[in-house]
Amino acid sequence: MTTRRQFNLSALSLAAAALARVPAAHADGNDYPNRYIRIIVPFAAGGGPDVLTRKLSVTLSRMLGGTNVVVENVVGAGGIVAAQNVAHAAPDGYTLLLGASSHIVQKAMQPSVQFDPLKDFAHITRTVFTPSVLVVSATSEYTTVEQLVQAARSKPGVLNYASGGVGSAAHLCAAAMAIHAKIDVVHVPYKGSVEIVPSIVMGSTQFAFPIASTAIPQIKAGKVRPLAVSSAKRIPSLPDVPTLVEVFKTQDLALDAWFGLWAPAGTPQRIVDLLFNATTRSYADPALRADSEAVGAVVALSASPAEFTQFMQSETAKLDAIVKAAHLVT
Repeated sequence: MTTRRQFNLSALSLAAAALARVPAAHADGNDYPNRYIRIIVPFAAGGGPDVLTRKLSVTLSRMLGGTNVVVENVVGAGGIVAAQNVAHAAPDGYTLLLGASSHIVQKAMQPSVQFDPLKDFAHITRTVFTPSVLVVSATSEYTTVEQLVQAARSKPGVLNYASGGVGSAAHLCAAAMAIHAKIDVVHVPYKGSVEIVPSIVMGSTQFAFPIASTAIPQIKAGKVRPLAVSSAKRIPSLPDVPTLVEVFKTQDLALDAWFGLWAPAGTPQRIVDLLFNATTRSYADPALRADSEAVGAVVALSASPAEFTQFMQSETAKLDAIVKAAHLVT
């Protein structure tokens, strides 16, 4: 930890020195990037979103001519802390956020939070869709969704489900399923998605909906058993696992989480476009796409920053309706 802190302080000192040498003529960002770029990830290190972002950062660095792209984990309050930090950062393209559908959910749940996903950010591009996977312990007595639902109905308020935090994709999927199945189950929020599987293995919780990029490695390791996926169609990495849409016969349970890159509002359009193009080129790398798809993430780049903003507007309306139906507004 001391070494990491010393490295960070050294890096910050070097960055400050570099900025001091930047001529006033470049204050508009025409020499961007001239120092390292941070991507703030609002999820725990080691989880699916973190791993995928770190892989992206390596390729993105190459597309930006070798500029160092650093991933920093800022975990807290379901992504609110990270979003607020980036929303108030300098709009110079050097601090980015791994924005997610869960940020829209958090704003819908808590209108008083100090950030607005639409107004406080420049939206660069969506990167991937990733469904959630309904999992139970590998030793669980439940082998189908129907068995799990029947058990929940026979024991109201007894079964617990884990999530990586209030308003996370895991929380929303489980809440939506509980509404449609008319079951009474208890939400147990943890600090991050990496704590979901251990809670199931230890028996603290009985089921959960981690996103695919977190769930699939644990499924392959034999720690949990998949019962369903939240995508509209079955995913190639789990071809024998049905969708919630198939099980419950409703499109309302087609719930893909998504991720993308955001910068603080006011970031010059030239920088937004440069980052959009660099990210698009990054995902042209077959290795990066293969890494994403291997863990159930579907690469789904936006056609443009403007298209990403339009997509977020439609997602805001959809997710706001789900939050209200689940009575999650505080």
